Amino acid sequence: MKPSILIVDDDKHTRDGLGRALRMRYDVRLAENADTALRLLNEAAPDLMLTDLRMPGMDGLQLLRRAHAAHPGLPILLLTAYGSVETAVEAMKHGAADFLTKPVNLDQLELLIQRTLGKRAGTRDAAAAAPGNKRPALDSIIGNSPAMQRVLAVVRQAAPTQATILIRGESGTGKELVARAIHDLSPRAEKPFVSVHCAALSPTLFESELFGHEKGAFTGAETRRRGRFELADTGTLFLDEISELDPALQVKLLRVLQERRFERVGGEVSIGVDFRLVSATNRSLEEWVRQGRFREDLYFRVNVVDVTLPPLRERAGDIPLLCEHFVKEFAASHKRPVRAVDAETLALLQSHTWPGNVRELSHTLEKMVVLSNGETLTPADLPPNISSPSSPASLLSPPLSPAENEREKILTVLAQCRNNRSRAAQVLGIPRRTLHRKLGKYEIPGKIKRG
Repeated sequence: MKPSILIVDDDKHTRDGLGRALRMRYDVRLAENADTALRLLNEAAPDLMLTDLRMPGMDGLQLLRRAHAAHPGLPILLLTAYGSVETAVEAMKHGAADFLTKPVNLDQLELLIQRTLGKRAGTRDAAAAAPGNKRPALDSIIGNSPAMQRVLAVVRQAAPTQATILIRGESGTGKELVARAIHDLSPRAEKPFVSVHCAALSPTLFESELFGHEKGAFTGAETRRRGRFELADTGTLFLDEISELDPALQVKLLRVLQERRFERVGGEVSIGVDFRLVSATNRSLEEWVRQGRFREDLYFRVNVVDVTLPPLRERAGDIPLLCEHFVKEFAASHKRPVRAVDAETLALLQSHTWPGNVRELSHTLEKMVVLSNGETLTPADLPPNISSPSSPASLLSPPLSPAENEREKILTVLAQCRNNRSRAAQVLGIPRRTLHRKLGKYEIPGKIKRG
């Protein structure tokens, strides 16, 4: 039986879009306001509620309190605009499981939902914390290719140390999974793993989000709040997409990394922290340094041990193993009869360039499993962009950077997705906000036609 999720948002576009994105894995119900949500909660409590923070009438914070009063164990995730992050963090003190900023990155949302439901069930977190069982994330990294075996060898050797690690790789290659494996294999495995998505941090939010603040530090700061650095104390701090940090923020980050001390916003007390730093990037930081986009001194701080994940097109021999894993997972979660992938289909999957890497392969196989009625996936189950040799996906240029290759890749994926920017951002593995910024940077028009 699928886990059930109640989505509450007064914006129909957001509400319906999230419903479509999550319906394949979850039993989804929708509510346009808090009153409707409370009625649906009374009819049948879901496994998780996802609610917007700002809504007319009863807002998300009031709904949180009412819902927890009636259903104390219900996990609740909040969606909030950047300007409301302080309120969202405050809501966590009143029982919210976590929050996500808009526009929503669907991959991050899926990860957060799985993590939250896993905590409620007590399965994954209990397994990760159990003595002698420190490798759940490592066991999830699938691949027997020489390239992946080299990656795993570096992870096993570096993880037990205190070395700072930089994980490189294109979007969708599994950088956060590797970061979690490093944490699981380290002496800090039972301590916090705190993830920070650097691309989502604006300059105005950086200090409050990472340093925390004292009560009265600014309008709306009604209580003291700990930041991500403090939350990661004794554990691992994971800085994802570190290349996207604004240069002004890089200076502030560098100071903390050098001194391992900071002050909360509005505070005067210097706070010491002990965390192991793991960063990730899909960029060439060396090129970013040459262009003046990334500080050289920060580069040397974060790049002590280098772990480079190969793109899926460079380890096509791992695709049969990945297919076996995903087919088994999705057939079980969706209760479908699919058991295998035939040889011809595997060959077509292996010949595809996979611009979205393992993430794209996973999404493709999930769709195939859901829509197929037989026990074996055949070429007839493949999406057109993979089954057709003249599809846009077969024309994709490899790797991001230099700029002209990145522009061509974006153009191709937009054409493949029929100008659906949300879908294109998902395939590219970047937030929709980042895609919009790149469209402006490369002067890409609103409608793309590819012949």
